[in-house]
Amino acid sequence: MKVRQTLFRNPSVWSDKSGVALIMVLWVLAVLTVIALSFSFSVRVDTHSTMAFKEEAEKEFLAEAGIERGIAELFYRSANRDQRVIIEGMETWKADGTPYEVDADTGYYTVSIIDEAGKVDINTTPDIILRNLLRNLDIEPDAIDIIVDSIKDWKDGDDLHRLHGAESDYYMSLPNPYRAKDAPFDTLEELLHVRGVTSGILYGDRKTKGLMDFITVSARTDKINLNAAPGEVLTAIPGITPEIADEIINLRQVKEINFLQEVKGIHENRAVVIDHYAGTEGAGTFSIVSAGYKRNKKSGYGIKVVVSLTGDSSYEYLYYRKGVALFQDGKPSMSPLSGNQGSGEVL
Repeated sequence: MKVRQTLFRNPSVWSDKSGVALIMVLWVLAVLTVIALSFSFSVRVDTHSTMAFKEEAEKEFLAEAGIERGIAELFYRSANRDQRVIIEGMETWKADGTPYEVDADTGYYTVSIIDEAGKVDINTTPDIILRNLLRNLDIEPDAIDIIVDSIKDWKDGDDLHRLHGAESDYYMSLPNPYRAKDAPFDTLEELLHVRGVTSGILYGDRKTKGLMDFITVSARTDKINLNAAPGEVLTAIPGITPEIADEIINLRQVKEINFLQEVKGIHENRAVVIDHYAGTEGAGTFSIVSAGYKRNKKSGYGIKVVVSLTGDSSYEYLYYRKGVALFQDGKPSMSPLSGNQGSGEVL
């Protein structure tokens, strides 16, 4: 009886205990809420990351499919190049950089193929063509002199630099010193080590074409293939005016050029000059650029390879690089190399 009276006379005992219990419940609820929200956020992040990874992987597979399609088209082109009648829908793909978009159900890929002989080979092509090409790309005259001479110095076998060039003595004086290679270029990325060549000049940007789109180290010939060269390269060839370059481009949309005189404006005397620098045959080496994407081309995945056809159904990779795909004039190209992309691999 005394106990009951004590309880009734001291209601604060109950209120104190119930207050503590309420606070504990609220704390537990708060902790559980935080845990639930954290878990929900974590799940959402993981889901988003998984979806992003899945989409990136799909775009990479699409780009790889584009490379395989490009190689298959090269063999089809080789097998049917002498066919006079081509059935509609069975046309061969051109090797002049023309972009081809393919719907692959799960996404798209755009592929362009370029005969490497349609570019300026920095290991073998005469200086005058490289100089004219740089001029066509609106490079400053002083920079042209430095670049052309420095490229020559980089690949020759001596330590004597040309008037505007550079050898090891120049490169060893830089904050991060290195020596001139004094050997032919293996990759185009090596040009970034050459005096005068900047990333902007080599790669260009979304509005400006870079030197990289027009040069190669894999042509395996010192003559430029008129059936594959873009306008910027054609007009770099002595004897070819902008008007003749347009005639060449228009003619090869209809047929493959076999003789210089087939082109309107190339008379015998002019043909003699052009013949020193250009021809109508390739050397079986091609670059293929493929961009895989789902909906937006601006977020595409890019792969660039250089392949050499070694037989009726065999080939070998000479170069392979993955990265971010860019588009210029509808053609897929590659972004400049960055730290997370690594570098192009010579195979």
